[in-house]
Amino acid sequence: MPYMVGRTEAVEKALYLRHWGVPFDALVYVFGRDAMYWYRAEMALGRPAIVGSTVKQPEQLPAHVLADEKHTWALGHEVYVATTVGGGCILGATVTDAASADALEAAYGEFAEEARELSPTYSPQTVCTDGWEGTQSAWRRLFPTVCIILCFLHSVLKIAERCRRDRAMRRLVLGRVWAVYDACTRAQFSQRLRRLREWATAGLPEGALQQMVLKLCGKGPQFARAYRFPGAHRTSNALDRLMHHQDRRLYAMRYLHGTPDAARLAMRAMALQWNFHPYGARTRRDDPTRRSPFHDLNGFEYHPNWLHNLLIASSMGGRKL
Repeated sequence: MPYMVGRTEAVEKALYLRHWGVPFDALVYVFGRDAMYWYRAEMALGRPAIVGSTVKQPEQLPAHVLADEKHTWALGHEVYVATTVGGGCILGATVTDAASADALEAAYGEFAEEARELSPTYSPQTVCTDGWEGTQSAWRRLFPTVCIILCFLHSVLKIAERCRRDRAMRRLVLGRVWAVYDACTRAQFSQRLRRLREWATAGLPEGALQQMVLKLCGKGPQFARAYRFPGAHRTSNALDRLMHHQDRRLYAMRYLHGTPDAARLAMRAMALQWNFHPYGARTRRDDPTRRSPFHDLNGFEYHPNWLHNLLIASSMGGRKL
């Protein structure tokens, strides 16, 4: 382990349990030492570059990424974790105390800097985001050529909220909305969107639900951009699954504590633990070739033990010198 605080074999099972949110006091009860020992061991995992540790060849840098901010708390104050996801891995996770374009540019800039250390000319083709202008503006500044794709799922969820408890109406409206999403071409998507607008105008009662459906229709050009990029993310599902893991971890630890630097290290350690954690028995049984998110992205692993693999991949700070 870094700074020779212990051998990998002696700590990897405890840190694996920590990946799933087991409290430090529970680790002390089972494995000994004290809470600060396990805390420092975990924080040490957050120091290397996330991108350089996770992506081992420039050509493996994802062309299509997703970005969003996880709202959480640090010492009782609301903060935001600017999270970048690509290839099934968390490639950026930085804590910022504001959600303005300038603050988010600095936060997402950590991902941009680490990615360009691996490939100086790197720029993702697309990034899928929600409608927050600060997020989109930050990405345009960092990657001027990137195409911003608006997440379709966020609009669907807002429509579902307006259906209230009317299940029949919910099934009817969402069925028509998802039929638009299932269009195979941009022309078909635009045609189905026009039909949805006509139906909503004539068939839905005036009110919040109708307004939200028409608002979705008005965002058609932002949704349709994805058809120009095969493989682009049209919804934030691939990001939401990983942010749900962040949410469970943060809730289990009662959110962030300590200094801003400690909060940043905690989120970065969490990201690398996710990228290198071994898949469960069901996933390995269904597909024996899959071992971890790192293995999925790179096609190989340095060592069958997840922590050995992480430490080898993150040697020299995860950077090629």
